Amino acid sequence: MSMTSEPALEALKRLVGTWTTEAIHPSTPGIVVPGNASFEWLAGERFLIHRSHHDHPAFPDAVSIIGFTERDRVDAAPPSQSAAADKPRMTMHYFDSRGVFRVYDVSIDDVSWRIQRNAPGFSQRFTGTFAEDGDTLIGLWQLSQDDTHWDDDLRVTYRRRR
Repeated sequence: MSMTSEPALEALKRLVGTWTTEAIHPSTPGIVVPGNASFEWLAGERFLIHRSHHDHPAFPDAVSIIGFTERDRVDAAPPSQSAAADKPRMTMHYFDSRGVFRVYDVSIDDVSWRIQRNAPGFSQRFTGTFAEDGDTLIGLWQLSQDDTHWDDDLRVTYRRRR
């Protein structure tokens, strides 16, 4: 039986499994970089572990933890009674083989998986759209270095392994 209680955590179930990936990045024009990704629940199904690897030295390996992080314990009081406290915040803590660490806001529904980070001079966002069969996710990372304009960055296609 599932331990997840938040509807958004339930929605993360559609990511669980192993995927092959194909990535295209402006730094490697004309090259499609194969790779793989996996999503698995940490025991208790409160956090989803995402691991990714690409078969190219310019692309870092990464691990991310996705879940609700507004409280340091399940039984802790919400951090404040602000409007933001009315809607729990799902985050993704990202770590990669270059030593990079970032925190993103995450949302997921039947149509798409969205990731965003607002950081002056280096904001990022990702939108991945699920195919009808649920076994393909086509995504695009974008980058804003001037806090106004968004440029396409990494394109990645996920295909579920059966």
